[in-house]
Amino acid sequence: MTTDVLVAADAPSAEPPGRRGGLSPLARYLLIRLALIIPMLWVLVTLVFFLMRVIGDPITAAQGGRLTPDQIAERKAEAGLDRPIMVQYFEYLWNILHGDFGTTLTDNREVTDILIVNGAATLELSFWALIVAFSIGIPLGRIAARHRDRWRDVLLRLFAIVAYAAPVFFVGLLLKLAVAPFGWPTSGRASTATELTLAKVEPQTNIMIIDAILWGEPEYIWDVLQHAVLPAIALGMLTGGIFLRLVRVNLLQTMRADYVTAARARGVSERQVERKHAFRNALVPVVTVMGMQIAILLGGAVLTETTFEWKGIGYELAQYLIRRDFLAVQGIVTAIAFIVCIASFLIDAIVALVDPRVRF
Repeated sequence: MTTDVLVAADAPSAEPPGRRGGLSPLARYLLIRLALIIPMLWVLVTLVFFLMRVIGDPITAAQGGRLTPDQIAERKAEAGLDRPIMVQYFEYLWNILHGDFGTTLTDNREVTDILIVNGAATLELSFWALIVAFSIGIPLGRIAARHRDRWRDVLLRLFAIVAYAAPVFFVGLLLKLAVAPFGWPTSGRASTATELTLAKVEPQTNIMIIDAILWGEPEYIWDVLQHAVLPAIALGMLTGGIFLRLVRVNLLQTMRADYVTAARARGVSERQVERKHAFRNALVPVVTVMGMQIAILLGGAVLTETTFEWKGIGYELAQYLIRRDFLAVQGIVTAIAFIVCIASFLIDAIVALVDPRVRF
């Protein structure tokens, strides 16, 4: 009897370790993260909807002074703004679930069209800005960690603080003033001739550099790259300063780890210890923080695109704010919230694949 009990206790469990309810730790982690997105999006959508209504009636705000009271009342009825606020709210939620973020009042343009056309421009700018941020943050962070508490480290830390704290529009204006005497492009995504030519590309991607490559003329590719330099630097420095400090701090912590000490004990040179053992692990938190940087990039894109007349989502959002088209603002902000949440989930998935510790 006792033997049978011991055998049964020592028998391997049919359920693999780390699994609960048939799900792996990775799948369970991703499902939890995905489930958390739903209430987050609901809170964001609700806040945006009611804050836009607190400002005032969207039709009167956008068209007041240009239309008669009867015309404004007619426009309200057409847009459904004469109904109770909760009816409008639930209808807005229903439309969002079906991918309809609304229509602008001033130019009768669907918000989804803005996301496709102008969102491609913002995506392109964010890509260039991330390249600048990585080019600044990672190598300079390594240098700062290598020369800890020396004059190079102090200067680089000061640079990181200034890069993060300086307003994006102010950095953009300084860059424009610095290069304007040399004839370098300071506004737009490309020259007018290039934009007109690339508008004929089939299929149209709305990402200027890809359309230029598809067209196949080096002069158009160079023109697009020239126009992207200043906005990318202005926006990239914002996150580059964050990456610099992150790489420095995490590299210093990793260099004190036990496996790094063991590598030193085996006679591995300090440069090889940093490059082969410490640096890769120090990059894991940087990948984690990238999810938050997407929100910062989109927020900074509003100022950057306005400063350089880069016609992306941020530029359009600023224009609709000036026109007091609050329905357009409501739809664009809601769509940006969706983009940030989805991007954060994808970053969490990548981090969970790279670092198994976050799954538990």
